[in-house]
Amino acid sequence: MSLLESIKTCVVQGHIDATSKFPKEMEGKEGVRELTQKAIDEGMAVEDILTQGLIPAMSIVGQRYERNEIFVPEMLFSAKAMKSGLELVKPLLLEGHDLILGKVIIGTVQGDLHDIGKNLVCMMLEGAGFEIEDLGINVMPQKFLYAAQKNPNALIGMSALLTVTMKNMKGVIDLLRANGLDNKIFIGGAPVTPGFAEEIGAEGYAKNANQAVREAKRLLGIAA
Repeated sequence: MSLLESIKTCVVQGHIDATSKFPKEMEGKEGVRELTQKAIDEGMAVEDILTQGLIPAMSIVGQRYERNEIFVPEMLFSAKAMKSGLELVKPLLLEGHDLILGKVIIGTVQGDLHDIGKNLVCMMLEGAGFEIEDLGINVMPQKFLYAAQKNPNALIGMSALLTVTMKNMKGVIDLLRANGLDNKIFIGGAPVTPGFAEEIGAEGYAKNANQAVREAKRLLGIAA
């Protein structure tokens, strides 16, 4: 198995490094962190590490999640494993190997303190090549506004896990539009539906983290 294939396999399995106890059968073996560093040390192109190792692995993970072959805990391990490799190649990206597809500003809306789904979306988007500005949880509409004003070309992602906080998504959209901002917006969360997204004027909807990546690419006109 090639080094890039080994990186991809470790991401899919959620094996971060040799000290990681997940999955049990890989404990003590090199993980994404060591293998990515080895690829860098061997002079492999950053683009190859990303496009043949880290990013396609997360695509596989997302597909497995959608087919209910794995669940949120396993997906989070894979996302953390991918991030451990991404942290190593990021400094090299800043040296002129810029593969950033676009920027996404994301947050859980005001009144909602849930962040597992949002964090997973952030990691999936980052793994796909997007720059992320995570505003956190319980985000006031004004905070979305300020971030959008500084980044007029960025996508805005909003999450809500409670039906009572869903309405706050519309408040954010109304505030942005009232201030002349036309950032494209996509939303998600357990109670959110495509119909609700259309009703409040959001341009996109994602049921899960894998769909969020596809939706972000669609809104920016990037081939999936």
